[in-house]
Amino acid sequence: MKKILILHGWAYEAIQWEPLVKRLKESGHDAVILKIPGLTEKIDRPWNIDDYVSWLHKYVEREKNKVILLGHSNGGRISLAYAVKHPEHIDALILVDSAGIYHNEMSIRTKRAVFNALAKMGKKFTKSESLRRILYKLTHEQDYVNASVNSRETMKNVITVDLSTQMPSIKIPTLIIWGENDTTTPISDGTLMHKLIPNAKMVIIKQARHSPQFTHVAQVGDAIVTFIQS
Repeated sequence: MKKILILHGWAYEAIQWEPLVKRLKESGHDAVILKIPGLTEKIDRPWNIDDYVSWLHKYVEREKNKVILLGHSNGGRISLAYAVKHPEHIDALILVDSAGIYHNEMSIRTKRAVFNALAKMGKKFTKSESLRRILYKLTHEQDYVNASVNSRETMKNVITVDLSTQMPSIKIPTLIIWGENDTTTPISDGTLMHKLIPNAKMVIIKQARHSPQFTHVAQVGDAIVTFIQS
């Protein structure tokens, strides 16, 4: 039995993950969704990517055997950062529409401007649904827009983290799963990760967007199970 630690994106709804977790458990794997600080658990200060790596390491160290990390979106960014620093603790890496490649272009600068505004607005933002919708249209990232007030500064800290130069050092088996029509983290990011990570395989989910693990459970589940068995 393989232990799979799941790291969700900025938004977290346990019920959305249940079908995939069930599929993995039916295949004989112990899948556990971690609640990421700043998103589902309160934090007393802004975190950066190193804080998340240290937090994750505490979970991994409890396991007798190596674990499999499954990260979606920002959870993928954390998983990548952990794989760079602690590869000896990981049996395999699974990235689903993962963040981790920084684009210094207008869309990213727009997002950073929005996040800076959110940090200043605080509770005013959460009380205005119309404003939330406007900002979603600007950023095209519902995960980020739906994040709690406590994660605003954390978002600013991690969104510009670029792990592309470190990806070639990741030697562990890696599965990259990507929604064909993802507009949040473009499929070109997945293709680049596939090229940069030496032992990576890539599966593209047709007609899927940013969260194929929710919309195409059977395909994603089958891809993961096949990868683990191989």
